[in-house]
Amino acid sequence: MSYSEAQKKYQSLGIDTEKVLATLSEIPISIHCWQGDDVRGFEESGGAGDGLATTGNYPGRARNFEELKADFLKAAAFIPGKRRINLHACYAVNADGVDRDKLEYRHFEPWVKFARENGFGIDFNPTCFSHEKVKDGLTLSSPDAEIRKFWVEHCKASRRIADEIGRELGDKVLCNVWIPDGFKDVPSDRLSPRLRLKESLDKVFEERFDNVIDCVESKVFAIGVESYTVGSNEFYLSYAAANPGVYNLLDNGHYHPTEFVSDKIPALLPFFDKIPLHITRGVRWDSDHVVLYDDELREICKEIVRGDALSKVIIGLDFFDASINRIAAWIVGTRSVHKGLLFALLQPNEQLRKLQDEGDFTGRMILSESAKTLPFCDVWEEYCVRQGVPAEDSAWWGSVREYEKSVLKER
Repeated sequence: MSYSEAQKKYQSLGIDTEKVLATLSEIPISIHCWQGDDVRGFEESGGAGDGLATTGNYPGRARNFEELKADFLKAAAFIPGKRRINLHACYAVNADGVDRDKLEYRHFEPWVKFARENGFGIDFNPTCFSHEKVKDGLTLSSPDAEIRKFWVEHCKASRRIADEIGRELGDKVLCNVWIPDGFKDVPSDRLSPRLRLKESLDKVFEERFDNVIDCVESKVFAIGVESYTVGSNEFYLSYAAANPGVYNLLDNGHYHPTEFVSDKIPALLPFFDKIPLHITRGVRWDSDHVVLYDDELREICKEIVRGDALSKVIIGLDFFDASINRIAAWIVGTRSVHKGLLFALLQPNEQLRKLQDEGDFTGRMILSESAKTLPFCDVWEEYCVRQGVPAEDSAWWGSVREYEKSVLKER
């Protein structure tokens, strides 16, 4: 079926595919830089740890700023829509041994130049892991005042950097605080670490910045902290509710297997004007698999669209897989999110809402099922053509395989 025929099919349900394609092209997706080098960063000590682990040894990991830039651009060439780069503080360029609490904007100027040249936005994260000052698995909640002070100063420095990046690019920067703090076995005191974390966060967020959107990210558990996580969803949601201007980031791999972020988004929308979101793919206990076009992704995207929240939900990615081609992982994950958003935009949402409000649940079920077999693929192909990227995966994969042979395997 051609796009024009598909367009008519959707028009019969009151769906304007031209409006849908225009809307989709304006939705920015923040693509995480750390997929390209297995969360190692540019510090000499590089390497994930403190609750994070990257498995696999696929050839071609980016080892420095120039290689990571080149790989990111290779991936971006096959990703439609608006793109942002999500940076961690450990990706400072030419830091010359400066510790994280002393990082400055100048250490990220090369990233800003790169983003400006290629039309990318930037988001930012303090790197509160893989460092000698993660003491007994704790950072901002540590009982050691000096340890807490170091990480408070690092988070403050990160927010200052994010503000300057936003000023330079004329675009607000999401600055996200995630910490690995917790205990492997059952704690004897659950309250005190959370009181210390609250005190630390109050210091981190003392100063307000015009170009920063602040958020905190919860996690149900991590490797080595299976029994207790200080920064739980309940803690951070409460902190965000009590501190206007700080938001609770939802990562759909950071909850119990029976919890769904697709249900959390409409629960938060009545209370928050922004919802930062990390889209990943949880598999059993692991949260960071490459995003695929699966049921929960579609449900997440449908709730964003149905809640008229495309301007409220700030979409980013967070996964890292060293067992496959890293560039392909970026491409598949980001294109999957675009597919999910397109599918959601192509649903007869107003009709479905009307049927639900009328109590016609049978009609709602039938229409919802009918919409699943509409010619989505033809609209996707048209979107890709207009964005100047291949619609067929086989087309971009051949180019990436050639890049792997000529560039990645030579590293």
